[in-house]
Parts: sequence; C-alpha cells; structure tokens
Amino acid sequence: MGEQKKGNPAVVGLAGFGLTTLILQFHNVGWCGIGPVLAMAFVFGGIAQLIAGFQEQKMGNNFGYSAFVSYGAFWIGLGIIWLLNFYEIYKLSTTDVGWYLVAWTLYTAIMWFASLRVHGAMASTFTLLLVGFILLDLGHFGFPVMNKVAGYELMLCALNAWYMMAAVIINDVSGREVLRMGSPWVKR
Repeated sequence: MGEQKKGNPAVVGLAGFGLTTLILQFHNVGWCGIGPVLAMAFVFGGIAQLIAGFQEQKMGNNFGYSAFVSYGAFWIGLGIIWLLNFYEIYKLSTTDVGWYLVAWTLYTAIMWFASLRVHGAMASTFTLLLVGFILLDLGHFGFPVMNKVAGYELMLCALNAWYMMAAVIINDVSGREVLRMGSPWVKR
C-alpha cells in the first residue's frame, strides 16, 4: 500500500506571510488604517503561520519550521505591542518598535544567509525582507521617510512570497513545473 501524499504547509505559511506583509505596507504608505493589519497579524500572519510552521517541522523542514513559527510569533508580538499601546497599558515610542525590528532584522539576516542555498525565489524573498527590515530600522531611528520607502519595497517582498505559494500550488495541480523557483544563489 502506497504512502498517502501530504499537503505542503508552505502554501498556507507563504499566503499568511505575504498577505499580512502586504496589508501592513498598505498601512505604512498611508492607504489603510491599522485595523486590517491588526486582524491579519493575529489570524493569518500569526496563527496560520504558526500552524504551517509546526506542520513543516513534521515534514522535517527546519528552514520552513523556523521561518513560519518565528514570523508567526513576530506578527502576534507586533499585534500585542499595538494593543498595549492602544489601551494605554504601555506608551509606545518609535524607538521601542525600532528595537523590536532590529532584533527581527538580526534573525532575518540569519534566515537570509540560509535562503541563499534554497532556491532563487526564496533568496529573492529574503533579500527583499532583509532590506525592508533595515529600511524600517532606519525609519524608527530618525529617518521616518524610510518607513514609506520600506512600504513599497516590502510590497515586492510580499508578492515574491505569493509567487512561491503560487508556484507550489500551480506546479502541484499541473503535475509539472509551470512556475520556476530558480537555482540556489549559493551552491551547497
């Protein structure tokens, strides 16, 4: 009896990452308020990515496990920070968020280095994410225009993540490679 095919949890993780990142950037450039971002931070960017990450662990994918669980926690943490500020439990400063982002920039740098060995789509997504975090860091430490620049740059990152999601789904249902992921930027 053959083994039953398993679904790829990355499609949910990438969808959650891409959608939540995209909506936050709509907010960062001034197109929408924080409400939709907060909802997605808890539900799709947070919980759905956590679940996808735990499923990646079962598949033996340490990269996906770390990325989805960590960025799921990032979104939930950011949502909690915003709620604490809104309810005046804690008065948030620009640099408080900045230091939160600096820590995530450091984590992202580690993941970027690993992504170079996965495939081109992953490497380009993490390159855009790392650049976006650096721009947000600058935006929170004295150069607020960088938050808007990061907004447009991170929209590309979100769309890159959706490209990977689309490639996994479309290639699977097509039974062949329709959308390419590209070769790793650094050979193992």
